[in-house]
Formats: sequence, structure tokens, C-alpha cells
Amino acid sequence: MPQDKPNHPSRREWLRAGAGALAAGPLVTRARGSSRPNLIFLLTDDQRWDTLGCMGNRIIRTPNVDELGRAGVVFTNHFVTTSICMTSRASFFTGLYLRTHKINRFDTPFSEEQYRAIYPVVLREAGYRTGFIGKWGVGKELPRDRFDYFAGFAGQGHYFPKRPDESVHLTEVMGDQVVEFLQGCRPGQPFCLSVSFKAPHVQDQDPRQFLPSRATEGLYDGVEIPVPKTADPKYIEMLPIEVQRSEGRRRWAVRFSTPELYQTSVKNYYRLITEVDTVVGRLREELGQMKADDDTVILFSGDNGFYLGEHGLAGKWFMHEESIRTPLVVYDPRLPKEQRGKRRAETVLNIDLAPTLLGLAGVRGPHMQGRDLTPLVRGEQPEWRTEWFYEHLFEHAWIPRTEGVRTEAWKYTRYLDTKPVFEELFDLGADRFEERNLAREADYRERLEEMRERRRAWISALEAWRPEKPWRDPA
Repeated sequence: MPQDKPNHPSRREWLRAGAGALAAGPLVTRARGSSRPNLIFLLTDDQRWDTLGCMGNRIIRTPNVDELGRAGVVFTNHFVTTSICMTSRASFFTGLYLRTHKINRFDTPFSEEQYRAIYPVVLREAGYRTGFIGKWGVGKELPRDRFDYFAGFAGQGHYFPKRPDESVHLTEVMGDQVVEFLQGCRPGQPFCLSVSFKAPHVQDQDPRQFLPSRATEGLYDGVEIPVPKTADPKYIEMLPIEVQRSEGRRRWAVRFSTPELYQTSVKNYYRLITEVDTVVGRLREELGQMKADDDTVILFSGDNGFYLGEHGLAGKWFMHEESIRTPLVVYDPRLPKEQRGKRRAETVLNIDLAPTLLGLAGVRGPHMQGRDLTPLVRGEQPEWRTEWFYEHLFEHAWIPRTEGVRTEAWKYTRYLDTKPVFEELFDLGADRFEERNLAREADYRERLEEMRERRRAWISALEAWRPEKPWRDPA
């Protein structure tokens, strides 16, 4: 099947080519009430769970995503099983843990067998028109021929594609591409569009770090961003020396080490998120013009969390809540009114998104380790997971590897590259900021041993699983 766009167009090329189509109006009208909904999956980069208005943030401006939450379902406990971009993205695509898909390097692509099992390819085989826009993130090769429309890029990309011209911002270009994809849809064929933003990731190697567009200059001026409690220097001193000297600490120094730098960095981080929200507004406006707004399910999430100075760190990788917890909003306009605007507290994971997208489409896919969230979206009360496994095995001289288990009440982390091995045990019910490490306290020895055994059980189960068998959590 030929592609609509084999290359990643510049903003100027798109505007020149698309001006006539925009003036003529939408090219497609979707039939209402289709049994196979259209699907849009929006994924941000490095956006932590508490950086949306609908997640309780009273400073950040995200009116369009907040509206999705008011009319949809907000999951308040969504986590990634590995907090680094290529591995987390592989888990979003496959519905599998790292130990199963084994994407643990930036240059490792999917195998041919894995490509056939990722959700966009499965949906395309089932008759969906598929599109991908933005940061591909899994290996260096770009899978243009596996989508009907592909405007992805390898690596991190650049916020200002026409360097040094800073009048054109990548997030806005991606918004243009979203409109272009939608205007290429035709009646009678459902679509699945995946949009993978660079924002609010930093621009690596740029001394300014966070690079919003000129359109949001001045936004959040006059606002004082509260400094987190665990930014106090005593909290970094509680961590092993390998973390104190880690890449996370180096990046903290260039982003958050002074009050002025902290305010500048966080406000620019917020501005980048607000710019993504603007694209969400454009997307919904286009769906309305297409009369596809009541037949299109929209999912919004982030690929991993992000330290904003908590525990004296920047970046992600480790197992604190700031690093592993991300937003998840599911907007399904077909829900009855009484099921809209709900908040679900069940533990859900990035590996749940692929089976959910297939479930929404009514498509039977390969066995996955994630779970279809549609029963939760519909307001049902199924038996659900009570614990999950975290693994960060990327080998880097300045990022200690970690593994752990998180239950609804407890978190156990094991740093694999410290000497001696460093462990953390937190009672999340009593200590939501993870301030008191109980791993070395005698009163919690039994709990520590229990969590160590849970880690071993998870590793054993993951390493023994084969894709021809249904997955069962070892909890």
C-alpha cells in the first residue's frame, strides 16, 4: 500500500501544498456511530503526571487536554515500566516489558517479527488507515513503508527544524501534519494516528535546554513556581554515591541549581506542554469539521516522567514517582454521560496502551503483557493488578541500573551498579514523597525480604514467558 507522504515535509512546504485543501474545507465526512472507532494516540516526551490542569496543577495551562479529561476518563496512577524513551516507546508499541521485547539501546530496531506485532501494523492489517508523526524513538531506521502516512524522524529531532531560523517550531509543524493526515482520510475506513511529540524534552547540547516557541514567550511570567520539598540538599545525600555523581545530578546542575535557573527551566518546560495542548485543540477542531468528533477515541499520555529537582535530580531513569509516573487521559465520545468525567485510581501501565487500542478496534492481536483498559473506561470493576515490575537496564557509565517492585502501598528499588548494592523501601501510604528509606530499619526486615522475593518472582516469570502463551502477572 503506498504512502501518502514518504518524507517529513517542512512547515513551509506543507503550508504551500496544503493551502488549497484548507481553503476548500475538509475532504472527508465520517459516518456517525461506526462500530470501529477512529483512534488517536498522543504521546509527549518527558511529561510527568502532575503537569496537567486535570491532574491538579493550578499553574499550567492545558485547557484542551483538561476538556478531554472532563468528557473522558483520567487515570491517576499511570506508570511506565522503564523510564527511558526508546524502551518505554517499545513497550507502548508492543504491550511488553523490556525483558521481553529487549529494546534497551537507542540503535536497536524492532525485528521483523516484532514489527508485525506492534499495534499500528496489526491495525493496518485489520483495515485501519495508519499514520505516524514525530519522534519514532526505536532504532535508527524509519519504518515508512509500514504506515499509510509517515512523518516521523529519527533521534531527538530539533525544536527549530530550520536552524538558525527560530520562527518555525517543531510542535507547530507537527500540528500541521496532524491536520494533513486527517484531511487525507476517506469515508468508510477507520484510522489510527499516533503522534509522538518531542515536547517537553530538552534540546540536548543546547545551553538553554528547554526551547519553547516565540508564541508562548511571557506565558507564566509573574508566576512563582513552588520548589519541591525534596529539592533540599539532604535528599540527594540520602542516595548512593553513584547516583549523587550520576548523569541525573549533572543535568540538575545546568537546569535547577539556582533559584533563577529553576524558575526559567520549569516555566519553559510548562510552555512546551502548553504548546502541545494547542495542537490538541487544533486536532479537535479538525475532527469537528470532519464530523468525526463523536466517533474518534483520543488517548493522551507521556513516555516517562521527569525530575524537576526532586531528590536533587534532573532527567528520569530511577524509580521515584517523579520519574515513573505519567498522565493518561482516555476520551471516548461514545461513553454514556454518566461515565464521563470519571477518575480511575487503578494501577495502569504503558504496556496497557497497545492492547487497549486493539481492544477499542475490536481487533484480536498477539499475546501481550499489558491489559486492555476498556473495561475500566466503561466504568466496570474488573479484578485488577495490585503490583508491577520496574526495570531500567540501560548500560551507561553515569546512570546506575535499577529494578524494583511497586505495589499499591509499597515500593522496593534495587540499584544494581552500586557497591555494595543499595536498596530502598518506601511505605507509600505514609510517605508519599519517599523521604524515609526503610530498607535498613530492623522493624521492616520482613517486608524487605518479601519485596526482594517479589522481584525475583517477576524476573523469573518474565524470562520464562513465551509469546505463544497468555501472560499472567506473578503477583
